[in-house]
Amino acid sequence: MKKLLPLGILLGVMMTPIFTNAHVKWFTEVTPVKESIENILSPLFMSLALIAAVVLGILTLLIPKMAKWKQIQKWDTQLSGFRKYSKFLLKYGTAIALFIQVVNGTIFAPELPITHTLAIVLAWIAIGLLLIPHHLATKFGAVLLLCLFVYVTFDHGIFYMLDYGFYIAIIGVLLVEKTKLENVGFPFLYLGTGLSLCWVAVEKWVYPSMALDIVVNHQVPTFGFAPAIFIVMAAYIEFIVGYLLVVGILNRVLGIVVTVIFVMTTMLFGMTEVIGHFMVHVVLIIFIIEGVSFYNPPIKMHKTKTDQFIFVFLNFIFVLATFVLIYYRFA
Repeated sequence: MKKLLPLGILLGVMMTPIFTNAHVKWFTEVTPVKESIENILSPLFMSLALIAAVVLGILTLLIPKMAKWKQIQKWDTQLSGFRKYSKFLLKYGTAIALFIQVVNGTIFAPELPITHTLAIVLAWIAIGLLLIPHHLATKFGAVLLLCLFVYVTFDHGIFYMLDYGFYIAIIGVLLVEKTKLENVGFPFLYLGTGLSLCWVAVEKWVYPSMALDIVVNHQVPTFGFAPAIFIVMAAYIEFIVGYLLVVGILNRVLGIVVTVIFVMTTMLFGMTEVIGHFMVHVVLIIFIIEGVSFYNPPIKMHKTKTDQFIFVFLNFIFVLATFVLIYYRFA
């Protein structure tokens, strides 16, 4: 029975709607209409928040036991053998992602066109530098990538670009290669990616009309739920995935599950999905390889199981409320 538990968790998340990890703004032209805060904080929303907090707290009690299983330890050892390739995967994966974007006339995301000649030139130079197998070339390429991100941010605003904040984390990892700060690179990548997923999830609560349009026009399966309820639940799944990455729970399992979901969304949304999420695929593969061996997650600050449960429960509610309020006010 115990051995069926992680399989049940894995299958449950894999059956989550493929719509969950789609960036809403990529697939709809509906004018964003902000929902009232009263409607966002509905009884359904509050109930799901409490359920999610309890489930996450329980996970903190189960994970250490799961980690001791022989099969899990075997997989952990096998995957750890690929860690020496993680930095190369990130560097060359970033170059390929940029290539796909620039060829399609965009940068960082499908809805961010790159039209200025200088920006196009800098993007191609950054790609070339990232392909050079030397850490100095990597750093120069990362600096150019940072300049491009700042350039796009000036055009679209800080809060808009928080959807793609994981690029800042990627740039950070590339910049600290072969420096005294190298060990903080991948933890920063976990943090940046997790926070980006949380931020994107809130969009579905604050601007539900766009998500509803996608559900209808793309015939996204709602598994028997009303579209409005389905959207709230899908956004929770995405928010929880981001939160789990930040606190350091189930990162390898999450990497596998979310990668599978992204493959499914590619079949539904096509090339736009490939352009937008190729870089995320690369990051998730790195998470699958790395696990959390190098990462001292916040949950480790608390030693007893009770303290860890309370920390995750209360922290999830706090993080959720903070994201919703900040997004509602500024986005």
